Amino acid sequence: MRLWHKALGRYGRLSLKNKIFVSILGVVLLISVAIAFLARYILVSSLTAELEMRGSAIAHSIAERGSGLVLDKNSPLLLSLIFDEARLHERKHLISYIFVTDQSEEVLAHTMTRAFPAELRQANALPPGQTRSLRLVTVDQESIHDIAVPIKEGLYRIGTVHVGLSKSHIDSLIATLRLTFLGFISAIILIIFFISNRITKYITRPLSKLTRISDELSRGNFDITMDLQEEDEQWKPMDCPAYENTEMPCWHFDQSARLAAAHRTCGNCVFYRKRGGDEVAQMGDSFRNMVWSIKLYRRRLRESEEKYRSLFDSGPDPVFVVDCEDFRIVDVNPRALELYGYEKDELIGMSYLALGPENRKDCLISSEGIEFEGSAGGTGCLYHPKVLHYKKGMRPFYVNVHACPISYRGRHAIITAVTDITEMIEKDAQLIQAGKMKSLGEMSAGIAHELNQPLNAIKMGSEFLAILDEKGQTAPPEAFRQVVREISGQVDRAAEIINTLRAFGRKAEMLKEPVDVNKPIKSVLTIVRRQFELDNIRFNLELGEGLPPVLAHDNRLQQVFFNLFTNARDAINEASQPSDMGARRSIRITTRAEAGGVVAEVRDTGIGMSAEVRDKIFEPFFTTKETGQGMGLGLAITYGIVRDYGGHIRIDSAPGQGATISLHFPQAV
Repeated sequence: MRLWHKALGRYGRLSLKNKIFVSILGVVLLISVAIAFLARYILVSSLTAELEMRGSAIAHSIAERGSGLVLDKNSPLLLSLIFDEARLHERKHLISYIFVTDQSEEVLAHTMTRAFPAELRQANALPPGQTRSLRLVTVDQESIHDIAVPIKEGLYRIGTVHVGLSKSHIDSLIATLRLTFLGFISAIILIIFFISNRITKYITRPLSKLTRISDELSRGNFDITMDLQEEDEQWKPMDCPAYENTEMPCWHFDQSARLAAAHRTCGNCVFYRKRGGDEVAQMGDSFRNMVWSIKLYRRRLRESEEKYRSLFDSGPDPVFVVDCEDFRIVDVNPRALELYGYEKDELIGMSYLALGPENRKDCLISSEGIEFEGSAGGTGCLYHPKVLHYKKGMRPFYVNVHACPISYRGRHAIITAVTDITEMIEKDAQLIQAGKMKSLGEMSAGIAHELNQPLNAIKMGSEFLAILDEKGQTAPPEAFRQVVREISGQVDRAAEIINTLRAFGRKAEMLKEPVDVNKPIKSVLTIVRRQFELDNIRFNLELGEGLPPVLAHDNRLQQVFFNLFTNARDAINEASQPSDMGARRSIRITTRAEAGGVVAEVRDTGIGMSAEVRDKIFEPFFTTKETGQGMGLGLAITYGIVRDYGGHIRIDSAPGQGATISLHFPQAV
């Protein structure tokens, strides 16, 4: 069994040509050996039987012709008869002896040139009633087939004829026949050896070429010729329109009616073909087609890689390739090095999440955004506006981030392109700051009035104490304490107004922070409530308790609500006059938690808006006021601030029915 497995192992290591050759030769040898043994058995048996039949025929011939001579006991003539039979033609080599006996087994005549062996008379005694007896006897150490045939006269047996056939002569004839047959079988084996060798070479020639071409392809040599068949011509790649022009689809694979009509010459493509023939030839054609398609698309892939690598390296915006497993940066373009101030070996391997506090994993990959092919969900890209990043040395700046899934070096990755918008943010901040200054100018009258009230109270208290001092009088303790408490309270009120103005007027920080929406609303009301009330406008507050915070800037939210309140005041003034005591002049402010966020509504009883105005209300420089009454930037700034915080605005209004502006902010995470 071990030898059998060893032989099978050696057979398995042979080439296909040698396997076919050895298999054919082995089968032929097995069949030849089987035929040789069968033919030897048949031929030897047949030849031996034929010679025995010939010896029997000789014996019967002598018995028929010598019966009278036996009766007459004419030994000389009988001897002549048997000598003639023994020496006829080639019989002298076959017949060793012939002798004739009478009824009493006395030898009447024999052909031996020496004394007749006595033991030979009874060596093959013919039993009574039999017509022939065949026995192998030994005479002088020579094996002889002795054939005994009776001599009859009528119904009576009068003697016996013994014919001895030389076994050595018979064996030499058989050996000659065996040698001839072996030579014939050997010639057949040699012919089959030659034919099978040629056949296996012919069958495996395309496979050998495929192996050679595959080895070259595995080494990256795609310029190897594809002469899989002898009649193949050397086609030049430039003869293919799709190879020369990488923008053109391949007619063979990208078949379409439009392409077929535009490029009729490709209808008989010289590169792609599938001829008839055996399976090996068809496999060669299929392999040739496959290699050509690899050549074609490899060229296109190389050009595409060069093109997109050029775009990657020369792009005006920083581009990062981030591994999805650990969010490490695996590649960057030169612009990223310039903007962030790092060396390439510093960025490669750094965590992308370390570039900014807002680079959370759920920002890069979300169930609704980036998914990879084969996974559930979509395959769309993500866009994150106004994300805070840090340059080397923790210098902050703002960027817009585009993230899309790619496959990079066999791994899932994300390619992120960032755009530096710091300058735009600063200009927006300047615009917002200018809007604040304008708002402060509009609030100046109300602010003066608000400050005058605590100042008047402080003045009256201080004058009261001064008069008592001039008269040398002492104020009663209770009155003194009341005056002091009032002065202190009014100072605190004035300080609160001033702090609110300072918070409103200062430039917003870059980092957002959790803010309770109710706080900026109350801060704005501290400044404008009195002025609005002088215009006969009342505020109705329905502020929710325990609202979740939103990620924003407090003073920017103050500007949002100040713009909404002043617009509501202008709309109310257009609908009615402050002196009209019967008119509904109110602003209702409502806040509540809703669907994972916070909603703030500002509802007025003003003139309302048409559908055309609602569609344009947030456009910059759009205004329905008279010239000189406004620049149309208040609501545009409001819209931009709300969008920056991930929120959105909805307006419900109709002419003559007032307006409701709803602000939706996502809850801070």
